[in-house]
Amino acid sequence: MSNIKPKNIDYYMSLDYTVVINKVHEESLSYYYGKIAELDGCHTTADSVEELIKDLEEVKRDYIEIKLEFGDPIPEPNEMPSGKIVLRMPKTLHWRLAGEAKQEGVSLNQYMIYKLSQSISTD
Repeated sequence: MSNIKPKNIDYYMSLDYTVVINKVHEESLSYYYGKIAELDGCHTTADSVEELIKDLEEVKRDYIEIKLEFGDPIPEPNEMPSGKIVLRMPKTLHWRLAGEAKQEGVSLNQYMIYKLSQSISTD
């Protein structure tokens, strides 16, 4: 017989989900929009960050309760990756990147991180 307990509301509420908060300006109106990144549809708005965080906890609880009631799967937070990857690339690209890194006086690793970061939007 297994001692594994079913995942309940307290289990899911204790998980460290990713909270995204944005300040929104629309015409003469300003407010905060927040969402739980891993829980599609789990979002709300409020006039202050403090109120938003409180409201998001309520929305998250309601979301999880409904999912549990209907037996729907509930995503868990994504783990932070290690930051280390093995990357295969064409030899000519490797040669070109290594040459550019040498010209800049940095390691190939630093140069590749720089180039990748330049291609990601910060919106």
